[in-house]
Amino acid sequence: MLLDDNVAVIGAGMMGSAIIKSLLKGGYKGQIFAVDIQVEKLLELEKLGVKTGSDVLKAVKCADIIFVIVKPGDVGRVLCEISGEVRGKLVVSVAATVPLGYLCRYISDAKVVRIMPNLGVMVQASYTAYCCDAKVTLEEKQKIQTLLNMMGTYDEVDEKYMDALTAVSGSGPGYMSIIIEALTYAGLKVGLPRNVALKSAAQTVLGTAKLVLDLNEEPSRIRDMTTTPGGTTIEAIYQVEQSQIRPALIRAIEEATKKSSQIREKLDLT
Repeated sequence: MLLDDNVAVIGAGMMGSAIIKSLLKGGYKGQIFAVDIQVEKLLELEKLGVKTGSDVLKAVKCADIIFVIVKPGDVGRVLCEISGEVRGKLVVSVAATVPLGYLCRYISDAKVVRIMPNLGVMVQASYTAYCCDAKVTLEEKQKIQTLLNMMGTYDEVDEKYMDALTAVSGSGPGYMSIIIEALTYAGLKVGLPRNVALKSAAQTVLGTAKLVLDLNEEPSRIRDMTTTPGGTTIEAIYQVEQSQIRPALIRAIEEATKKSSQIREKLDLT
């Protein structure tokens, strides 16, 4: 589906700018408006042909699809400000923990979508989960899917999974960066040049992910494919398993999932 709807992005920080750049790289045909109170964040986007400014209402009036990319505690204020200009429009919230019910309470005349991308948006490699309120039509879902496809890959999910997906995927680049850094340090310890250690570690993580996604391989199958009796891989796996990395990651995801719920309750976003 080719889109030429006008898009407004409220909040042009790291994620907002990354989404805009993904749309531009994806060949998006419509006009994009970026709004932020910190003018310096808009300078780079202006050079890319994006209309910029600090007037939220002006941008929203001109837009068909509005991305709200602000902190969870600021969502209510922003939605109150734009509520009179979003009737029948698609409003896409990127705020973690904020449920559809809370969003719809402020903009009941809009079509509301909640998404959870990750930092992979910066290189068009995000995994983005999304869910919609009941007013979003099939055609409008297809519009959202077209936009998300420019950012990476996506799945529509039941909203009850969004906290868990925030923990697994939304925060996931943070965990993977630790894995890559650890592999890099290990490479340094056994004598690799720093640039070779880092590149080999990062590319190995990327290649393993592509084996899972592109070839539909189970992780356990990939492990078995690289393991031979008495070889180097089985020795390394034995050492890794001694570190209890599996339960550590499971505990991390469980605690991050709980944190989403705690933030929602603390900010009274239910």
